[in-house]
Amino acid sequence: MNYQRRESNMNEEKLSLTEGIVWKKLIRFAIPIFLGNLFQQMYNAVDSLVVGNFCGNEALAAVSSSMSLQQLFIGFFQGAFIGASVLISRSFGAKDREGMDKAIHTTVVFALVMGVLLTILGVSFTPTILRWMGTPENVMPNSVTYFRIYCMGLLGMVLYNTTNGIFNALGDSKHPLYYLIISSVTNAVLDVIFVGGLDMGVAGAALATTIGQFLSAILGLVHLMSGRFVVQIKLSKLRVYPEVLKQIITLGLPSGVQNSVNSMANLVVQANINAFGDLAMGGCGSYSKLQGFVFVPVLSMALALTTYVGQNMGANKPERVKEGIRQGMMISVTMAEVLGVILFIFAPQLVGLFSRDPAVVAYGIQQARLETLFYFLLAITHACAGALRGAGKTLIPMSVILSVWCAFRVIYIEGMVRMITDIRVVFSAYPVTWAISSFILLWIIKRQNWEQMCQKMTKKLEK
Repeated sequence: MNYQRRESNMNEEKLSLTEGIVWKKLIRFAIPIFLGNLFQQMYNAVDSLVVGNFCGNEALAAVSSSMSLQQLFIGFFQGAFIGASVLISRSFGAKDREGMDKAIHTTVVFALVMGVLLTILGVSFTPTILRWMGTPENVMPNSVTYFRIYCMGLLGMVLYNTTNGIFNALGDSKHPLYYLIISSVTNAVLDVIFVGGLDMGVAGAALATTIGQFLSAILGLVHLMSGRFVVQIKLSKLRVYPEVLKQIITLGLPSGVQNSVNSMANLVVQANINAFGDLAMGGCGSYSKLQGFVFVPVLSMALALTTYVGQNMGANKPERVKEGIRQGMMISVTMAEVLGVILFIFAPQLVGLFSRDPAVVAYGIQQARLETLFYFLLAITHACAGALRGAGKTLIPMSVILSVWCAFRVIYIEGMVRMITDIRVVFSAYPVTWAISSFILLWIIKRQNWEQMCQKMTKKLEK
């Protein structure tokens, strides 16, 4: 027992972000998250690559049009579980084991219930949502087939993201990466077998993704239940602690609402793209897959900052919090802009991987050339949002992003398209709204009294 306790303490010290050189800690923690998110992007990208090359433009358009729907469902629960991550990272930083235990077991129960509900809703309402998006009739059958089968794996997706959040909150970003690599490779192999070998079309691509998602969830749960980690999930302890659930919802709901509403706004954007036909759908969908890969380091650093800020505020280290935000933002901006320049230069070759049709490729190039050089603005927004979420101020990024990325973006597109019937008007909405949100959130970050906030959190945890 003493040996296990000593081993657990050593693991806690290794996972902690409250000591050591800031930029090294952030990068070491963020790299596995980055690689994990990269493999996560492979799910949909591989589907698009295989379907686009084996099944043609209509099937590619069907898979591409489902991307916004996937983001709608996934985004809500990823955001909602931010509340759990903040609680767990705070407790870890303050060495509050009882608080960690309650937060983790409540989160798992919440995930199980929500995963089942999400699956039911997704399967039931797929046709309705696709029609509301203005999906062309020639694409509709394949879109419905793909997304319904995808929805059958949403419980796996929710559980994987739950275990991923637990690992990350405790400073372990490596194990989720290992499990995701296994499931991503499985998905890619099954894509080739089901679509290329068995000629199952979009149904085969969706089934491969579903199997891969459940595999990653099972691997994560097995490890957390094994007793070989700093915490252990026990079936006998699976229950909802009302006071903890209230905090999870209070902290996480704003991020969940933000992600969902933002995804709904993207559905409006997708509907405007759909109006230009299946060639535009395919081209823009192909670019979105490439953009997803570029967003990976930005989102990874934002998540790293959420955990970093949460742990260091729990440990009452305001100066370390401020330095982490500054260095994390610099790293994120640099990575985003370098990747943006690469995508700008090589857009024809990269978009061409998804389709052999010159018209489809042309739409993707257009969008890339209008957006990619402004990725640094996106990096600033996400870094600020991640830091504020780690501090428990989830309402602030929600309010800014809903106002700018959702309301203003939709108004901008709907108004401009009526005056100028050009798809580039739709594309321009992104850098415009990124600029506004980055300016507002950067101003808010600079106005925070981190010393006072750390003291308040320490007193709260001591009660």
